[in-house]
Amino acid sequence: MTRRIFVAGHRGMVGGAILRALAQRHAAGEAHEILTAPRAGLDLRDRDAVVRFFHAARPDQVIIAAGRVGGIAANIAQPAEFLHDNLMIATTIIHAAQKAGVDRLLNLGSSCIYPRDAPQPMPAMPPSRCRKTC
Repeated sequence: MTRRIFVAGHRGMVGGAILRALAQRHAAGEAHEILTAPRAGLDLRDRDAVVRFFHAARPDQVIIAAGRVGGIAANIAQPAEFLHDNLMIATTIIHAAQKAGVDRLLNLGSSCIYPRDAPQPMPAMPPSRCRKTC
């Protein structure tokens, strides 16, 4: 069975690397079809448009490597806007994937969204502990 894998953010640094790795695996004989959607054709913040895309494309698996980026200065100047757009992208895709019956979803986040002085890699801990130590 050929898996249909949607890579959101395929033109970015991480998404592009994932796309190249999937292409290599496909060339080596792995059965999958790579699905992408250019930003000009699909606004990943638009819930209805993303649901329509998922209905038409029918992905089995989704990799979310999409997000609004702009560098440190832009993040400092517009922190709420970056957070809002990136949350919208993630929640919109997750919602559409759930409605479409997607088997697997991988959501990637950027270390740029975490506190500046957070340890890297950030340890997994319950929110109650994080409030005391982060």
